Amino acid sequence: MANAYERIAQQAEKHERLQTLMHYVNKQNLIEEHNQQQKSKATGIDGVGKEAYGENLGVDADIKGFFDNVDHEWLMRFLEHDIADKNFLRYIKRFLKAGIMEDMKYHESDKSTPQGGLISPVCANVYLHYVLDMWFDKVVKKQCKGEAYIVRYADDFICMFQYENEANAFYEALEARLKKFNLELSKDKSKTIRFGRFAKQHSAEGKTDTFDFLGFTHINGETLTGKYTVLHRTSKKKLEAKKQNVKEWLEENIHGKPSDTIELLNKKLVGHYRYYGISGNYEGLLKFYCYVRIALYKTLTRRSQRAYLTWRRYRMLLEKHPIAEPRIYVNIWQAA
Repeated sequence: MANAYERIAQQAEKHERLQTLMHYVNKQNLIEEHNQQQKSKATGIDGVGKEAYGENLGVDADIKGFFDNVDHEWLMRFLEHDIADKNFLRYIKRFLKAGIMEDMKYHESDKSTPQGGLISPVCANVYLHYVLDMWFDKVVKKQCKGEAYIVRYADDFICMFQYENEANAFYEALEARLKKFNLELSKDKSKTIRFGRFAKQHSAEGKTDTFDFLGFTHINGETLTGKYTVLHRTSKKKLEAKKQNVKEWLEENIHGKPSDTIELLNKKLVGHYRYYGISGNYEGLLKFYCYVRIALYKTLTRRSQRAYLTWRRYRMLLEKHPIAEPRIYVNIWQAA
């Protein structure tokens, strides 16, 4: 630093017109300038304060019967944009017009992608890439003054906006955009929500919204030190569906050897833990584990009225053939 000051002094001696303003800067001047500032919160270069910057709204949208309403004509136009091979396009068109079988009756279809078809997910993803992704990136984001993001997986997507008016404008435009391509927005499942670190202070009653996405419920929360964080929990709807699936599976495998049943059950549990086992969701894993533990006991006791399985004998069985316990597999807060 001393060398820098010396070089500045040397340059000042060479140039007579070079002046310094540093002698005007002192503690008293800084205090006076600070007192003259507006008492309200500081604003950015565009005159927007911190509160406005922190609106943070999300659009949680759902497309009604998406896979049943994919328009074949539009899909082929999208595919022709990137695929030049006419023979390949002709095969895809035949696949789309293959029709469906329902109650042993054949039905022709000029829309939708055949259920169970190997390329159905790919075709549907291409369809939404042009209908939603490119439109959001090329049109919506350029019209927004604040930040705007979209996260989509298949037909499930969530959009986040910095400003409330831009989120509401997108919600209205989305309905017209989907209608253009013969899709419909499910209004009873779609909504605009406040989400982010400033959601609570913008809420009338101090309550914040949550939303479900990809099997998780995302919640505005706080860390142990009181800092804002997003909490992720297993969706109640998905958890109930998982419980029902396990119950039905146990009933179907009630007559197998308990050790074999537990071995197969553990594979299903590990798969569940690997998907839902993310930071902060141990409680959700534990709830599912406890349910499976009790459901297995009830299933085994119904095998025979003569050989009733007591809880003590059940615990002895689990000591020899334990049920896979919950485990966090992914630390989502760890830096990549």
